[in-house]
Amino acid sequence: MRITRLAAAAGAVAMALAMAACGGGDGDGDGTGSSSSSGVVDKASKDKKLVIGVKADQPGLGLQSGTTYTGFDIEIAKILAKGLGVPESGIEWKTTVSSNREPFIQQGQVDLVVATYTINDERKKVVNFGGPYYVAGQDLLVAADSTITGPESLDGKKVCSVTGSTPAKRMQTDYPKAQLQLLDSYSKCVNLLASKSVDAVTTDDIILAGYAAQEQYAGKFKVVGKPFSTEPYGIGLKKTDTAGCNKINEILKASATDGSYKAAWDSTLGKSGKAAPELDVTKLTNCS
Repeated sequence: MRITRLAAAAGAVAMALAMAACGGGDGDGDGTGSSSSSGVVDKASKDKKLVIGVKADQPGLGLQSGTTYTGFDIEIAKILAKGLGVPESGIEWKTTVSSNREPFIQQGQVDLVVATYTINDERKKVVNFGGPYYVAGQDLLVAADSTITGPESLDGKKVCSVTGSTPAKRMQTDYPKAQLQLLDSYSKCVNLLASKSVDAVTTDDIILAGYAAQEQYAGKFKVVGKPFSTEPYGIGLKKTDTAGCNKINEILKASATDGSYKAAWDSTLGKSGKAAPELDVTKLTNCS
């Protein structure tokens, strides 16, 4: 009987250790302390904190200066955090680039991504999207005296874009005669354009306009103004977080009527003189 009791006790200890091992690490490797089974709504409610992935090199959209991030995407992220019950002081900004947005979401390194993140079918296989909160179009940034008039005149031209981005993939599939150069940020592409090492930079029109409007590039560049795609910007989050996706869409709907969406635009991209777009809430995603 003593042996039986000892065996039973040993078994109980082993089971407890095994359960602790399973529960001790979130399973996400995110270091944020959030449970792998809880979504962004639960985390925001419990912790009053969120880690949000944003771009750091896109003027007017997501631009880092020191420890401060500014731009339209940043303001949208603040609206979402507030709607989820998280104060601005509870936001941890995490710089993302086009190629790591899905991994950051899947690994739990971020709770949300608000980073000129085009919603497409390929990405929807691995992450969920709220939005879109803005619809852009792919275009070209060229030297002010360039004769490039659109994507049809890119044969043999050196064109720079970003690894993992939708614009880069479109260039590869639709305009294979262009000499595509891939870097990890658009700011580096713009530097190449400024040094005449490439003939054009391609990404969404609103991103290109932000670069062209920077003081150091005044009069040097122009956006061709011939969009050749439709790029709906969404809010990325974990594939399984349907409740979080629905809540994000609910917050966006409210922002369209309470003035916060327009205020976000006017304080950032609106400074270019471009009027705030209407947020078409009828086109928000069906979360799944």
